[in-house]
Amino acid sequence: MHKTWLEVALNGSWGKARQPGIPVSVRDMVAEGIACAREGAAIMHVHAYDEASGRQNDSVETYARIIEGIREAVDCIVYPTIPFGCAGMPAAERLAGIEELGQRGLLEWAVVDPGSLNIEGLVYLNPEDHVRHGLGLARRYRFHPAYAIYEAGFVRLGAALARATPQVPQPIYRFMFTQGLRFGFPPAEYALDAYLQLLADEAPGSPWMVAGLGVDILGLVNAAVRRGGHVRVGLEDAPLGSQRSNLDWVRAGRDAIESAGGALASAAEVRAALGDR
Repeated sequence: MHKTWLEVALNGSWGKARQPGIPVSVRDMVAEGIACAREGAAIMHVHAYDEASGRQNDSVETYARIIEGIREAVDCIVYPTIPFGCAGMPAAERLAGIEELGQRGLLEWAVVDPGSLNIEGLVYLNPEDHVRHGLGLARRYRFHPAYAIYEAGFVRLGAALARATPQVPQPIYRFMFTQGLRFGFPPAEYALDAYLQLLADEAPGSPWMVAGLGVDILGLVNAAVRRGGHVRVGLEDAPLGSQRSNLDWVRAGRDAIESAGGALASAAEVRAALGDR
């Protein structure tokens, strides 16, 4: 039976004004993370917030408290985001927090997004030197690059730069679909098949997931499981104003996976599939 990885993205950078259900405090992120892990999520992605302002802050100490707080209670892969880049920002400055978390031994995965794009009037900027620097940190601290694939070119560049970084741990290719925003593909089987053909050409055998922004990905879960893929849900990815909580999304994702004939992988099984401890 196919062992499917289930990831939950707890909050994202939306803020409560746009996604009211997200956790912002460390206490709430830890509590929701533990609850989601107990319902079957083996992987967890978080954005750190300043609790006073309600804005994302990317503090190393905040991330450490979140990661350690969840892992003290459950076995789960917990990984942070990276700061939003801007033109002229040095790669080492942007990724300093990732490096420090790697030095502390707190990272199993971390975001390394291989490309740039426009999202609703904002430019999500990931210059090639930032991607190369992130892959270098992944090699040094032995964490897996979590690639968000917003457009087809992200697959090609991500695969090429991984090949150019000897001994880097296996990247995970997360296909980002959308319904409510203007980038990439909608959550349709033809789109998934296009990504999978490209991935087979560029990085054959690589693990992949279906996910997105402003999207209900549940309708694509059956196709993903049947094709040997994995699934991400949660309030970072969900349509804005979602009435489902993170726990609701995890339960719905678990049910969809099991209905498709899949079985949930534990964190230990995810590590084993990637050749980790």
